Amino acid sequence: MRIRISIPAQMLELHDDDGRLLRRYAVSTARNGGGEQNGSYMTPRGRHLIRAKVGAGATANAVFVRRRPTGEVWSPELAAANPGRDWILTRIMWLSGREPGRNRLGDVDTMRRYIYLHGSPDNVAMGEPGSIGCVRMRNADIVELFDLVPAYTAVDIVEFRIEEGGWESLAAAAQPVREVVFVEEQGVSRELEWDEFDSASRHVVAFDADGQAIGTGRLLPDGHIGRMAVVSAWRGQGVGRALLERLIEAAGASGRHEVLLHAQSRAAGFYRRFGFIATGDEFMEAGIPHVRMERRLI
Repeated sequence: MRIRISIPAQMLELHDDDGRLLRRYAVSTARNGGGEQNGSYMTPRGRHLIRAKVGAGATANAVFVRRRPTGEVWSPELAAANPGRDWILTRIMWLSGREPGRNRLGDVDTMRRYIYLHGSPDNVAMGEPGSIGCVRMRNADIVELFDLVPAYTAVDIVEFRIEEGGWESLAAAAQPVREVVFVEEQGVSRELEWDEFDSASRHVVAFDADGQAIGTGRLLPDGHIGRMAVVSAWRGQGVGRALLERLIEAAGASGRHEVLLHAQSRAAGFYRRFGFIATGDEFMEAGIPHVRMERRLI
């Protein structure tokens, strides 16, 4: 399993190893935004894992200080008597960075900054930034997630969000990405790139924290995934994974039992990690070697 936390979307998603969505929760990350420096009161970005789980069996709203239960149970009356207290409730999942120099060791070490996923008072807003660095969750959500994932589960904290919709709403964002990646970088002719299937397809677009489109993909009515593209500056940062996972989710929601795609041969390994299997010999498409791949959804 793998967790992705989107700072722009204020959303946590849990996927299985094949990219299937298991859970989606609204969260609240730091009001100061994303950042790794000790003392910044920001939510660290990048690749992490759950180093420790604390609070198994504790009652809902149990109060923790330094990862130890105080014996208190949060209530409006307790909150009124302790104004300004940062409440850590119910369960704790303590994060550790996996990228030395970015979120591990020195003044950027996530674990030494005591960054957690944790429960929060019921009156704390989710879906908007508000913490002092940790990732806040509703109590019922943190209990469910705590029970679902083991220690050392991967956690990616990212500064992009995924939007899904029809061509009429996403064309303006998707077109420039495909123009740069396919037409300019890979030399695909514009006549081949733009076709009649766009208007009938379901599209996904990744946007950075400033609202700039950085990746896209589409799902045809027959379950064919295609036009997967990520701009060069964002490659290797999990954008392609997030796009593919959302397309797999859309296919399942539409009742599809399987999905297929024509993968560029150099990208076939990426799709194999999500359970896709090659079903034919290599062939040329738009002057680029491809292989047909399929995956069962149920």
